[in-house]
Amino acid sequence: MTLRQIDATERRARLAARHCLAPEFHAKDAVEAATGMVCLHGTDPATVYLSAWARVDDFQVSDLDRALYVDRSLVKHLAMRRTVFVFPRHVLPLAQAGASNRVAAVQRRSVAKDVEAAGLHVDGEQWLTEACAHVLDALSGGREATSTELRKEIPHIDSAIDYGTGKSWAGKVAFAPRVLTVLSASGKVVRASNNGAWRISRPSWATTESWLGAEIEPCTEDDGVRGLVELWLRRFGPGTEADIKWWLGSTLKAVRAALAELHAVEVDLGGRTGYLMPDDVDEAPPVEPWGALLPALDPTTMGWFERDWYLGSYRQALFDSNGNAGPTAWWDGRIVGTWWQDDDGAVTLHLLEDIGAEGSAFLEQEAARLDDWLGGVRVMPRFPSPLAKELSQGGDPGRRTR
Repeated sequence: MTLRQIDATERRARLAARHCLAPEFHAKDAVEAATGMVCLHGTDPATVYLSAWARVDDFQVSDLDRALYVDRSLVKHLAMRRTVFVFPRHVLPLAQAGASNRVAAVQRRSVAKDVEAAGLHVDGEQWLTEACAHVLDALSGGREATSTELRKEIPHIDSAIDYGTGKSWAGKVAFAPRVLTVLSASGKVVRASNNGAWRISRPSWATTESWLGAEIEPCTEDDGVRGLVELWLRRFGPGTEADIKWWLGSTLKAVRAALAELHAVEVDLGGRTGYLMPDDVDEAPPVEPWGALLPALDPTTMGWFERDWYLGSYRQALFDSNGNAGPTAWWDGRIVGTWWQDDDGAVTLHLLEDIGAEGSAFLEQEAARLDDWLGGVRVMPRFPSPLAKELSQGGDPGRRTR
């Protein structure tokens, strides 16, 4: 059987519509924007706000704050690739079973091993079990507390392990945040109220049951993986096994099992095999040219492992050595540059190629709109790209700038 061919143009049209990026497909609010992406990236605190700004007309910080901290229809949760994401509430059971439990198991083994290495207890697993119990007890009754407050109250977790002894970069790694990581990945606690500005992460912690009104509904690992793979295919598909494995942070075995159970359809992605849901194989309609300025670690930029069809030759300029994406400028489904802020907080557009008058004008307008929205507030990406570093230091790579 001849596989249906899907070229880069059609993939970009799907991306424009399903990721709420083309103006006619913008989301009505932050919850819809997160749902359109399966989840938004939350490790860098500013990213989730800027990702929502790019997808929601007239977006305000208070809109997302309300969804996170009042309605609690969006929840920050540690999941795929040991990364913090902002999930729509209904996706949490799939994320917990399909990704978070696996992360929790790895983190438990790591903490237990280091507890024994630090000489805190001969049985690291027992120490960790007791530490988790102390934290949950401290947060009982609906209380919220910061990591610092918990360390002061619970001597059991106020310990650290040395690293790099004798080296110039020597230091200590505290165990309290690692205990919270285990509890978070296990679905027992969540990042609750934020005690800093929107672009700064200073969370209080609460038990999941008190914050959400119920524990995360359990499901099997197979159901969780299959559910996440289906959501990914519907929002990011078509994609390859490598794409799904990377995004999910799982194994090829698990991905292949999920694809088989979903009866995913094979398609030809220019010589590579991709997959779609069986009811989603019709040709996507074309989309008018569109542009967007996306923040560092935006889920669209980070959504695939094989990125040539939208990234081209710009990986070294826009991704750091660990694979973290910096801010990006998009035109008609491709990354064509970056944006950054000068010392005064002014947004500056930097294009890596000539995209024509229409594209340049659109992105310049977006840069002005973002500049106005930020109002001089500087956003410092936790993982700036090599190009962003060069620009922020006054470098002149000799390319087009706004």
